[in-house]
Amino acid sequence: MAKKLFKKLDPETFNVLSSASTIGLHLVSGILVGGVAGYFLDDWLGTAPWCFLFFVLVGIAAGFKNVYTDAKRLIASQEKRDDPKDSPEN
Repeated sequence: MAKKLFKKLDPETFNVLSSASTIGLHLVSGILVGGVAGYFLDDWLGTAPWCFLFFVLVGIAAGFKNVYTDAKRLIASQEKRDDPKDSPEN
């Protein structure tokens, strides 16, 4: 059953699916990088918890920005793919 499904899907579909699956990773990775950087800066400067909180907020903002740009790119590629002007039938 799965082999029949995968044979029907073209490589571009798998490319779109892989791009869509990375969106969640980009959100989480921004928060993690910000949290780790803030933690070590707090430890080094002795300013706990201020650097941690600041960099987690910056990581959240960066993660949402990454999600927004990834979603925009994914939508643009899908619209280009679905554009009837680019179909070989015309």
